[in-house]
Amino acid sequence: MADVRYEAASRIYPGVERPAVDKLSIHIEEGEFLVLVGPSGSGKSTALRMLAGLEPCDAGSIHIGGRDVTLTPPRDRDIAMVFQNYALYPQMTVAANMGFALKQAKVPPEERRKRVEEAARILDLEEYLDRKPKNLSGGQRQRVAMGRAIVREPQVFLMDEPLSNLDAKLRVQTRLELADLQARLGTTTVYVTHDQVEAMTLGHRVAVLNFGVLQQCDTPKHLYDTPANTFVAGFIGSPAMNLNECVVEDGGLDLGGLAVPVPEAVRLQLTRGETVTVGVRPEHLVLSDQGLAGEVRVVEELGSEAFVRVHATHRGEDLRLFVRTEGGTNVHRGDTVHVAFDGPVHLFGPDGQRMGTTVAAPVGG
Repeated sequence: MADVRYEAASRIYPGVERPAVDKLSIHIEEGEFLVLVGPSGSGKSTALRMLAGLEPCDAGSIHIGGRDVTLTPPRDRDIAMVFQNYALYPQMTVAANMGFALKQAKVPPEERRKRVEEAARILDLEEYLDRKPKNLSGGQRQRVAMGRAIVREPQVFLMDEPLSNLDAKLRVQTRLELADLQARLGTTTVYVTHDQVEAMTLGHRVAVLNFGVLQQCDTPKHLYDTPANTFVAGFIGSPAMNLNECVVEDGGLDLGGLAVPVPEAVRLQLTRGETVTVGVRPEHLVLSDQGLAGEVRVVEELGSEAFVRVHATHRGEDLRLFVRTEGGTNVHRGDTVHVAFDGPVHLFGPDGQRMGTTVAAPVGG
């Protein structure tokens, strides 16, 4: 195992003004599972490839186990990478695929066999060692790709969206297996995904990137409870946090007729006439007999819970709110309902950065 450090690491592609990765600084502890997440073009895969040595570091540095590897070739970094496409040799058996890198490194056959069998046991692939990749399911092929990385016993595992080619059910199952595998092996792992649910369920910490810039790096719970800015607030969570702008008035903040409590520390930072973004998670809104009136546009029934999308107009401004309710709700499309606060309300300044959180009690019953 080894720790990993990005120190103001940047990658700028020729002919492009904006860096693909811009002064990225993260310290990943030994044995930690860190997930890099963000939308397409956020720089997460580029950051991973920089760590692997597949992309140069144009500024800053990268360290593995306290060793500066910024200029070190990929083969000398002691890392193993799992790609989105399994990259298995179709003419080789599972055992040969898993042991190929060891054979290239001239590891003795007996030691090679021992490592392959141990990895197969860990990944529940023992009965498939003599099969070819074409005779395996997608999930089994992905496990073979992981096994090929495991047998190398690297200091760091790098995984670039390894589950994205699997169907939804298999992706969930393999995700659970992967989390358990990393916990048992204890190998430092850097994992890239665009799926924020995958990021939140796998990572010890999650690093959110956008346009190559690190927005926030923290535990999944802290990211969800205290997002650093409106981008993180809108990206983390499914459905996303409700984000609506409102103008600061003499009386404070008003969201569609709902008074927004403002902590004194935040109130001192507000200027009349400026725009503040109010963020509320769907579970912190309730359908009430008082509050903001709006029309139900969509009801998503998920069994144990339902999500109701409410559209309202206030002072010429359109407001859209997702409200989480219990399953079996009697609300239907076209109904008029009232929405009230019932929990934390997040406040973000004109620059989109977090100002604070307040707690609003529900209005009515």
